[in-house]
Amino acid sequence: MIKEKLEFLRAAIAQICARCGRNPDEIILVGVTKFADADKIAEAVRCGLTDIGENKVQVAQGKFPALGELLPAVRKHMIGHLQTNKVKPVLELFDMIQSVDSLRLAEEIDKQARKRGQKADVLIQVDCAGEEQKFGVPAEEALDFMDQAAGLEYVRVNGIMTIAPFVEDESVIRSCFSAARVIRDRAAKRFAGAPQVSMKYLSMGMTHDYAFAIQEGANMLRVGTAIFG
Repeated sequence: MIKEKLEFLRAAIAQICARCGRNPDEIILVGVTKFADADKIAEAVRCGLTDIGENKVQVAQGKFPALGELLPAVRKHMIGHLQTNKVKPVLELFDMIQSVDSLRLAEEIDKQARKRGQKADVLIQVDCAGEEQKFGVPAEEALDFMDQAAGLEYVRVNGIMTIAPFVEDESVIRSCFSAARVIRDRAAKRFAGAPQVSMKYLSMGMTHDYAFAIQEGANMLRVGTAIFG
């Protein structure tokens, strides 16, 4: 069943890319494993899924070891809100943190990564929706925030992540994604050549809105339900 869902999803992504003149090979699919057990995750990895994302470190601690020899074959993303006291175990378990939304958190990641002697790859979570309940750096502060993060020796800023409002209004969703793309493009110009900053990834789009995300420039999707049910 997961194999068929992945095949269907990849075909849908390819069709969307064809309509907007993009190469589907540019799109990284992160399978969100929030509601998937280790057996389902392993099945997806065997079917070619290269990236997985979890929301909570304690959940990952229970699932990831059960993947056994498959674990090194998959890139693991922390996609949920992260508290500073969870940074150490997150760095031990995950390859990328997509939810950096405060300087205090970025500094703690830098501190713990320094102790490990290994740089941490992160995305800056930007709140392009302007919703009070959303985490993320306010859109108008994103570039200044990156200026500060760029000075952290053990943090590598690899791009931007955003979450669109969960609404049916296509224009609202597209506006959020478009705003994130504009910030990414401006950051790419501002930090061109900066050793600690690259705008390699624009992570946006989930099961209900990934089509709009691709059309607005996303090259990393976070999809759970469409893969795992």
